[in-house]
Amino acid sequence: MNDSRLRRFRDRSGGAPTLINVGCKISGMITGKADIQVHGEVDGDCDVDGTLSLVQDGYWSGTIRADHVVVSGHVEGDIIARGKVEISDTARITGTVTGAAIAVAEGAVVEGQMRTTEQPDPVGFVEKRHQHDD
Repeated sequence: MNDSRLRRFRDRSGGAPTLINVGCKISGMITGKADIQVHGEVDGDCDVDGTLSLVQDGYWSGTIRADHVVVSGHVEGDIIARGKVEISDTARITGTVTGAAIAVAEGAVVEGQMRTTEQPDPVGFVEKRHQHDD
């Protein structure tokens, strides 16, 4: 499969992620080599080799440290990605966001600082959505 056509790094993920489901609350430190998808609530820190995804209804209180981080839910704490951070339009973050590259969708709320650790060349894109005149 040619990964170049995939828009986001989360689209390239292989295998099933570790799931923290709705109604589940985890307290403490999470470590390991895995992609993790959080639909529930976490009160603690993590350091994972993989992608951590916090879905729209997910909640995280603590420090998130991972290779890549995708946030659509609510984070109260710092995010430290060794790679990329993707923040969707439904995300609410209170804390510092650090990553090699950070993408923020219109509508996201970030109360804190954002820092990039690398200075990649600018990437151009062509908007493919068309506005319709009503």
